[in-house]
Amino acid sequence: MENLDSKRINVAIVGVGNCASSLIQGIHYYGSKNTAEPTGLMHETLSGYRCKDVHIVAAFDIDERKVGMDVAEAIFAPPNCTEVFCEDVPKTGVAVQMGRILDGYSDHMAGYPDERKFMPMAASEPTKAEIVAVLRETDVHVLMNYLPVGSQQATEFYADCALEAGVAFVNNIPVFIASDPVWARRFQQAGLPIIGDDIKAQVGATIVHRVLTDLFHKRGVPIDRTYQLNTGGNTDFLNMKNQKRLESKKESKTEAVQAVAASRIEDENIHVGPSDYVPWQNDNKVCFIRMEGRLFGDVPMNLELRLSVEDSPNSAGVAIDMIRCAKVALDRGIAGAVAAPSSFFCKHPPVQYTDDVAFQLTEAFIAGDGVEVIQTPLKSVSAS
Repeated sequence: MENLDSKRINVAIVGVGNCASSLIQGIHYYGSKNTAEPTGLMHETLSGYRCKDVHIVAAFDIDERKVGMDVAEAIFAPPNCTEVFCEDVPKTGVAVQMGRILDGYSDHMAGYPDERKFMPMAASEPTKAEIVAVLRETDVHVLMNYLPVGSQQATEFYADCALEAGVAFVNNIPVFIASDPVWARRFQQAGLPIIGDDIKAQVGATIVHRVLTDLFHKRGVPIDRTYQLNTGGNTDFLNMKNQKRLESKKESKTEAVQAVAASRIEDENIHVGPSDYVPWQNDNKVCFIRMEGRLFGDVPMNLELRLSVEDSPNSAGVAIDMIRCAKVALDRGIAGAVAAPSSFFCKHPPVQYTDDVAFQLTEAFIAGDGVEVIQTPLKSVSAS
């Protein structure tokens, strides 16, 4: 008989926000359903791992309304505002623990209504050794980074914790870890996999923009100008009203589009990034894309598209696939930035493949058909 514990994936989450809420709701939503094709997942079973094999065993946050609560309750606490599609998430017995603050939130958010602003916990922050001890004691396999955009110091802190605790790291935000040769080398030397950076949604603004850009490329239509404008009302958009925190996000989204263009679009002719915070939209994101190009004979054409999605559920299925791929990499002893899943699941991976190639490589990785990982050429570097 198969050892069920061998198929368990223990996950720790940093940042119990909207994305974590959708992820945890989804684990229980599909865990209680008998369906061969869970919506939004690449496979019902991925290299032997099912959705219900994912278990949240530790969680960290800095908001006083979440710290100390059971994870199943904290995911519905303010300022979370995503759609509730699974109300009966059972208590996990896992309490949200106080994390390190560092640059994990933006000061400007203190001036907003309680249902949106962060309320940092007035408590002593844990040391690195204490967080590493939690990761080890709970036998974590994968550490998920769901910190707000712009959390450079905090992300590097938790990446360090993952390295010391000996766990895989999945970086869902546009702080460059997997795509940074220094960090990639550190994970490679530690014998640990990392997948990142900056998660692509299931059908989100970036993947749609990429597909259209690739279509123009393949049909021989040069792109003269393009923009992608996004509005939303969740704390992610509120956080990004601080323009300094937005820089890496804009770079990540822009380069994801540039990577599939026939030739690089001049900087003044491309704009990709979050545009404004509209409180009543809550977790709904509205994206506007415009592309201007030239057909045969240099005859001008343009395309305009409007996309409306619930932002956090749109990424949760991808997150579950990333978790399972990270565990598969752990099982196989793969170390460093796992390039194929990173390219398929993320906006700013160590290697940018077109989406069809990334899909084929990721399927081969899942099947174990010899394409375990496409190593990024890394110079010998030391830890910073």
